[in-house]
Amino acid sequence: MGFEIERKFLLRGDGWQQMASGRSSIRQAYLSSGSKASIRVRIKDGASATLAIKSRPVDLRRLELEYPIPVLDAEALFQLRDGAVIEKVRHIVPCDGAIWEVDVFCGENAGLVIAEIELRSAGQGVVLPDWIGAEVTGQPQYYNSALVRRPYASWSRPDGTEQQSAPAGA
Repeated sequence: MGFEIERKFLLRGDGWQQMASGRSSIRQAYLSSGSKASIRVRIKDGASATLAIKSRPVDLRRLELEYPIPVLDAEALFQLRDGAVIEKVRHIVPCDGAIWEVDVFCGENAGLVIAEIELRSAGQGVVLPDWIGAEVTGQPQYYNSALVRRPYASWSRPDGTEQQSAPAGA
């Protein structure tokens, strides 16, 4: 049985890009996203797929069970999704002895960039690089399962106007 403990942050700069050591394209969809758990199907680089069940977080910690499945099965499950498909490029960024995952969202969530770090315990200290901005851990609108229903492009800015997505390729 696996547990995930992670913190999420917005970014304030692109200093992370020069440290990125790998990247992968991810497409994912949610088959269910209830009050207790979500069920997600993910295809990575078009070559591998997983089915995951994640509980809602409690004090940064949540149950996460993930199983490999055939890509063709994952594609079929996408047809059963609840909401939009999440598209993102995940960058692996080693920094100060830690491994950060920086997700650059595409499609309806273009313009959103989130850095995540997985921890061994909820109380583990983290050295925040200078490119890390505001923490959004525990803010439900930043979870992928929420972005399928209310994409980043539809969020209102502080001035009351709609968020504008970055142009493709930007």
